[in-house]
Amino acid sequence: MSCPTRGEVESLYDKISGFEFKEILINIAKSSKEKQPILDAGRGNPNWTATLPRQAFFAFGQFAVLETQRTWQEENLAGMPSRDGIGARLTRFLSAYPDRKVAGFIREFVDYGVKTLGFKEEAWIHELAHGIIGDQYPFPDRSLVHIEKLVKAYLLKELCPNREIEGKFDMFSVEGGAAGMCYLFDSLMHNHLLHKGDKIALMTPIFTPYLEIPELPDYEFETIYIRATEVEEDGHTSMQYTKEALDQLKDNEVKAVFVVNPNNPLSIALSGTSKQYLIDLVKNDRPDLMIVTDDVYSTFVPQFCSLLADLPYNTLCIYSFSKYFGVTGWRLGTVLLHERNVFDDQIKKLQPWEHEELEKRYTSLGTHACDVKFIDRMVADSRLVALNHTAGLSTPQQVQMAFFSGFALLDEGDHYKKLTRRICKKRKRTLYEGMQRVIKKDPYDAYYYTEVNLKEWLVEEWGQEVADAVIARYKCVDFLYELAHQHNVILLAADGFASSKWGVRVSLANLEEGAYLRIGRAMYKVLNQWVKEVK
Repeated sequence: MSCPTRGEVESLYDKISGFEFKEILINIAKSSKEKQPILDAGRGNPNWTATLPRQAFFAFGQFAVLETQRTWQEENLAGMPSRDGIGARLTRFLSAYPDRKVAGFIREFVDYGVKTLGFKEEAWIHELAHGIIGDQYPFPDRSLVHIEKLVKAYLLKELCPNREIEGKFDMFSVEGGAAGMCYLFDSLMHNHLLHKGDKIALMTPIFTPYLEIPELPDYEFETIYIRATEVEEDGHTSMQYTKEALDQLKDNEVKAVFVVNPNNPLSIALSGTSKQYLIDLVKNDRPDLMIVTDDVYSTFVPQFCSLLADLPYNTLCIYSFSKYFGVTGWRLGTVLLHERNVFDDQIKKLQPWEHEELEKRYTSLGTHACDVKFIDRMVADSRLVALNHTAGLSTPQQVQMAFFSGFALLDEGDHYKKLTRRICKKRKRTLYEGMQRVIKKDPYDAYYYTEVNLKEWLVEEWGQEVADAVIARYKCVDFLYELAHQHNVILLAADGFASSKWGVRVSLANLEEGAYLRIGRAMYKVLNQWVKEVK
């Protein structure tokens, strides 16, 4: 791809996704005369990986291969793991395994399932062995039996801490949060919970696909935006949701609301005040409202509690393992839904002709559609129903997800969690040092991203008159272009997330700490140069 001109860059800015625009900026940086390495702070994947659960995964994989060979071996062909005596054989394998830390973790991991979750040891180990070998279709297709219970224990610990919620949750293991989003939108449409042209609400700022999907020809939803604005809470200014903004959800025509919590790109979680008003609104005014919360960044906020905990009947939760454990390439995610939920109850209220249509759609499942839960319809829809027998996340992926979950559950002091938070905070401090600015502290800040409002920065540093002059002459796209062209720094526009038109998003997770000093200095240099020009 040839390097686009500045004019071409400006013409593309409002027409394509922010992530696609980022690739254009990278191409500009590659063709610039700047000799320093390109710093891409546009991507959200972290530059850390959780090692112990990965080591355990590969070590257990070696044990599972030995189990297949023990059953039957002929040259490079082997059988399947056998259940009888598998617990004793794992004990012998671990006693001889050279890395005692890894062997000890696997032992604790297996024992957690047995002693804490009540698993039968041989059934538990056998499921893991079959799963990691990947020699069978996922069964049950939604999630493997033991793994579902273990992963749910992790999710409820992180999303609903110290909460006793009556009833149980069902879980669908999916190929990352993105797959969960795709399956969800399709099933909402197939099951007449949403119709083309229906009104939905997005709590913004929000991850870009939630903005783009509703506009696709398949959906064409009427979208209202509930915008976070500056509000005073506990003596500090925070980007939260006012009562007036949330009151838009009282409109009975709004069928569903979508929220990323903590949001993206501000990286701010719902405050206690905003969340409580939303909870009261749903309980008193909108008990029929469908809520979808995407909580991928939840582990980075102390004392985080999901809407799933307070509104379990109304809320479907999408969670991805990608950011916390550094596994964007593994594609590990879940959909969590309470057994008693508004989605199933809304299906029961459909028109007779709609029930008849759904009966035809799900007839191949061998049961009446009225008996199929919404989350199980998602599973079937993920394989166009007809291929339901092949549905489900690959079993090796489910086993790796289980090892990550077990790792977090066994980390009683949350040492890993505190380390990831500390890394992100240090990087933000370093960025702001380069910008020559002071960080505004926010107890709901995840520190995974930060959004820098250039207009606000100009006013604070150089005054309103100078800021107005700069804004009259330049645009945010000019700032992104200059960073790429002059400094080999890549950022994303916050406007693409339905946030500030003069905001830029910096990912604090994917570069070494020292890189953020260079990014901050480059940002300052571009603005300072503009200020000199307008003066």
